[in-house]
Amino acid sequence: MSVRKLKPITPGQRFRVVNGFDTITTDKPEKSLLASKKRSGGRNNSGKMTMRYLGGGHKKKYRIIDFKRDKNGVPATVKTIEYDPNRTAFIALLNYADGEKRYVIAQNGLQVGQVIVSGDSVAPEIGNAMPLGKMPLGTTISCIELRPGQGAVMARSAGSFAQLMAKDGKYATVKLPSGETRLILLTCTATIGVVSNSDHQLLVSGKAGRTRWLGRRPRTRPVVMNPVDHPMGGGEGKSSGGHPRSKNGIPAKGFKTRSKTKASNKYIIERRKK
Repeated sequence: MSVRKLKPITPGQRFRVVNGFDTITTDKPEKSLLASKKRSGGRNNSGKMTMRYLGGGHKKKYRIIDFKRDKNGVPATVKTIEYDPNRTAFIALLNYADGEKRYVIAQNGLQVGQVIVSGDSVAPEIGNAMPLGKMPLGTTISCIELRPGQGAVMARSAGSFAQLMAKDGKYATVKLPSGETRLILLTCTATIGVVSNSDHQLLVSGKAGRTRWLGRRPRTRPVVMNPVDHPMGGGEGKSSGGHPRSKNGIPAKGFKTRSKTKASNKYIIERRKK
C-alpha cells in the first residue's frame, strides 16, 4: 500500500494525494460479474429533486460481490486484485476449483496466486472465511455477518477490522471498528484479516471537481440559509445559527437518536466512543 503526492503543475494538483495502486493487477473487470447501475440524480419519478446535493458523477458498472462466502470447502485461487468504483476497498477475483468465478472484498496482504477457502474447518489465514466459533481468540477479522447466512454487513470499508475478544455460550464478543463491543452469534461467518486499501484515509482530492465526479453536488451550509430553508438559517451577519440540528429539526452533535426499546440493545455490551 502506498500513496503518491503529485507535483503542483496545476492548481488542482498542488495538494492532491493519490493512491499508488501498487497492489492492483488489472484494470479490466470480469464481464460476467458486472451489472448496470442506474442513477436517479436525486430526482423522483416526476423529475422533481427530492434529495439535495446529489447528481452528476461518472458512469459506473456494479461489481457483483460475494458477501456470503457460502461456497464451503472449495478452494479458490486469487486471479486479480482490482479497483472497484462502488466502494473504498479493493476487490479480488476468485477462480474456484469447479470453474466458478466470484468477486470478494480483498484483505491486506492478499496476493495473486494465493489459495483461499471458506468453511468450518479451514486454517485461520488471511482471506479465509469461517464461523466466529471456529476462530482463535484475538483474531483480526472483517466482513462480518450479523445473522447466519445474511452475508457480510460490518467492517467492509477500506482499512476496517474488528477483533474477536471472547466466546461465551452461543455468542462471541466482538470489538467493532466504531469502538462498540457487541455480541454476535458464533455461527456467523467472518473473513480473516484487515480490509485492503488502508491508505484510503490519506487521500486528498485536491479540487472540488473530483467530488462532482463522485456524484456529489456542492453542499450549502445551513447557517447561511434563510429561516424558511433551515432551522439554523437567518440572523444578521455571521450569526451562530442556534443549536445544531437537521433540516427536520432533529438535534445533532451529541443527541442520541437510537431507540431505547430497540430489540438489539441487549447485544451491545459497550457503546461506541463519542
